[in-house]
Amino acid sequence: MSTYERTLADFRALDRKIRNYHEAQAILAWDLRTGAPRKGMDARSEVLGQLAGEAFKLSTSAEMGELLQALEQKEAQAGLGEIDLKLVHEVRRQYDRSVKIPAKLYEEAVVLISQSESAWEVARGNNDFASFEPFLDKVIGYTNQFIDLWGPKATRYDTLIDDYEPDMSVAELDSIFSSLRDELVPLSSAIADSPNKPSREFLNQLFDKGAQKDFSLFMLGQMGYDFEAGRLDETAHPFATGINLGDVRITTRYLADDVTSALFGTIHEGGHALYEQNVSPELAGTSLCGGTSMGIHESQSRFWENTIGRSRPFWHRYFGDLQSRFPGQLNISPEEFYRSQNTVQPSLIRIEADELTYNLHIIIRYEIEKMIFNEGAKASDLPAIWNDKYREYLGITPPDNAQGVMQDVHWSAGLFGYFPSYSLGNMYAAQMADTMEDQLPEMWELVARGELTPIKSWLTDRVHKYGKLKTPKEIIVGATGKPLDPSYLVKYLRAKYTDIYKL
Repeated sequence: MSTYERTLADFRALDRKIRNYHEAQAILAWDLRTGAPRKGMDARSEVLGQLAGEAFKLSTSAEMGELLQALEQKEAQAGLGEIDLKLVHEVRRQYDRSVKIPAKLYEEAVVLISQSESAWEVARGNNDFASFEPFLDKVIGYTNQFIDLWGPKATRYDTLIDDYEPDMSVAELDSIFSSLRDELVPLSSAIADSPNKPSREFLNQLFDKGAQKDFSLFMLGQMGYDFEAGRLDETAHPFATGINLGDVRITTRYLADDVTSALFGTIHEGGHALYEQNVSPELAGTSLCGGTSMGIHESQSRFWENTIGRSRPFWHRYFGDLQSRFPGQLNISPEEFYRSQNTVQPSLIRIEADELTYNLHIIIRYEIEKMIFNEGAKASDLPAIWNDKYREYLGITPPDNAQGVMQDVHWSAGLFGYFPSYSLGNMYAAQMADTMEDQLPEMWELVARGELTPIKSWLTDRVHKYGKLKTPKEIIVGATGKPLDPSYLVKYLRAKYTDIYKL
């Protein structure tokens, strides 16, 4: 074995060791969010912090720096294949970012975040922002320390966006969100003035949670989710977690008074899971085995949840299956049910918002996060800022903090910069769907017959299998032939809601 080959083998082994630590963390974190005894949470948080700290030390070690430097030499680069070249590039990117953070500070932040998520769950259930505020204040403080150590980009918030959507900037997002808002607000107003509003009265009843779970499991199977490589559990806030290529888990939340909240949450997380389950096996165990960005990741979840799951062909095919699980409760037509699931109206809860106003929920969070990191807004300021934004953009005021500033888990977990990914995901999804309709002319006939496998295969071939081998921009251009263009989302929403509301 040559020196170069030994170096590559050592690099691969170290990268795999770090991934193994992350896998252990993921299992413990999943358990913490899906039923671990509350009295054990503080001890679990310490374990998570120690595991994260050890992985962090390995990823920023002198050994990792030396291996990267050796593999970046011209002679070594010439002998690397596509996967190893990209792996070296990706690990270098992570290394350069992480090596600036002291290991002790990183471990402290991981422990805090675990405690903060648990505090959020209790505080939200009790509508008690005061008990959560100190945790959120500390999470913001640690995030600001990280920004200082990384070195602020054009703005402090740009530094955070880069972690979730590489090469995206506040300037670009300001432009994208401004044009999106200018298009969607008039459309929303026209819808509000339409007399042709779908009825949702039949939904005002209680629906058995066991039957909801049964239908959620059924739909995951229809989508092509591999249950031998995953499972479905219940939690306070739905999420998907890719532990390894053969273990991608989903959670959802069942509400007795809402027959579709859990279903759409499950389909959404199922979209994430299909991405993680169908990365090329060649990337298994490496830092490339995962989504290339959160925007592309959200494109998959939003595509399945909305483009497919809220489409007319979908409900004309699957309404009977839903109806049969709730005898005597859904005595309406598939068309009426389809229209009911595409009602446009201002709402308090982001994850239950319609496709059109959903983007306004994201813009609100985006603007608040900019205020936190670019303008110095404090945790104590956020309930009032949140309520003001909801009045401005949606014309409604949250009755309490549980339905307002505390509704999302993201800030408790330090995921600042993540929210723009949701709207970017909507845009990516609309552009991919437009291309898919051209390349799979029978796409909607397939949905109407419940044959979803060709759709999943199209996405796997153009998105899933690449993991992090391609950048977000390379993925969208490769899949559609064009860079990201928000007009596809506007076109899709305009066509859909013009039809439903007869505008």
